[in-house]
Amino acid sequence: MVNINSTEKKLKERIKELTCLYEVSSYISNSSLNNLKPTLLAIASSLKKAIQYSNDAYVSISVEHMKVTAGNVQENTVYIISAIKGFNELIGSIKVGYLKKDYTSNSFLKEEELLLSKIALEIGGLFERKKILENEALSKRQVERADRLTILGEITAGIAHELNTPLANILGYSELLKEQFKDNPNITSDLNKIINSAVFSSEVVKKLMFFSCDMPQQMELSNITPIISNAISLLKPNFLKKSIQYHLSISKESILLRVDSIQLTQVIFNLVINAIYFSPEKGQIWIQVKDEKNKIVIKIKDQGSGIKKSDADAIFTPFYTTKPLGEGSGLGLSVVHGIVKSHKGTINHKANSPKGTIFTIHFPKP
Repeated sequence: MVNINSTEKKLKERIKELTCLYEVSSYISNSSLNNLKPTLLAIASSLKKAIQYSNDAYVSISVEHMKVTAGNVQENTVYIISAIKGFNELIGSIKVGYLKKDYTSNSFLKEEELLLSKIALEIGGLFERKKILENEALSKRQVERADRLTILGEITAGIAHELNTPLANILGYSELLKEQFKDNPNITSDLNKIINSAVFSSEVVKKLMFFSCDMPQQMELSNITPIISNAISLLKPNFLKKSIQYHLSISKESILLRVDSIQLTQVIFNLVINAIYFSPEKGQIWIQVKDEKNKIVIKIKDQGSGIKKSDADAIFTPFYTTKPLGEGSGLGLSVVHGIVKSHKGTINHKANSPKGTIFTIHFPKP
């Protein structure tokens, strides 16, 4: 004889489970990918209602850095759990449990375990969709940035060429006038200001040409140890001006790398001059060069004010500077980034401890 009460009870449980699946599907299809926590909370609440002894059950969903619960999560519980995967990698879990003093592992229905697996699959799909859209947005931003930089490169190349000739004339005629009025200190002082401004402008033009890749590379297999040592030696007056101690550490006397030696010098100059600028009086700067298995690593560490989080993503952007007006062109780090990239290398930065910044460059070995 069929137990009508038992059949009716099972039917009610199946209806609860199907209702839950429908609700979960609805929550996921209408979710905001910018903020998935409300969706996870709604799923947890819906799942709790679908469990046989829902009043005593708790649900916990943990995905990536988010965790939501429905019901009172306590210690000494019995539970069933299902892994949440995204692109076949574990990204979280979904758990349903009861207090151990009131229930056992037999209190869970097989259908509830299947329900948990299905919901875990749905949540995993949701996070996969979120990741895909994020990657698409990132790719779009990278393409847009590349387009902007290409246009900017063409513009800056044109500007650099247009400025070269008048700057050379300003410097030339200023030097001639300085010779003619060498007995007049006031005029000489003013001419020195013109010359210094023209030299500064000339350096900006040079950086523009580096940035626009208008200066052809002379790539040769070179020993970079003397190149870096000489670059640091040329900066000794800059270190002395602020009483800064520098520590140069190079792991080998001969480190071979296919580079443009002038551009490598430019990289070292820009990074170290930046470190000096932001370092306090009597600070310390470390320049480390290591020959590792598959790469050459250059690190420049300072004890300066560090890079603010708000500036971290923009420091390699052309014309972006945190220096006061007139003290920086905003091209130094973008030139460094461009040179390193053209050498198939990478550059990144992080905070130094207790203060300051560490720039790290990786060049692949030839």
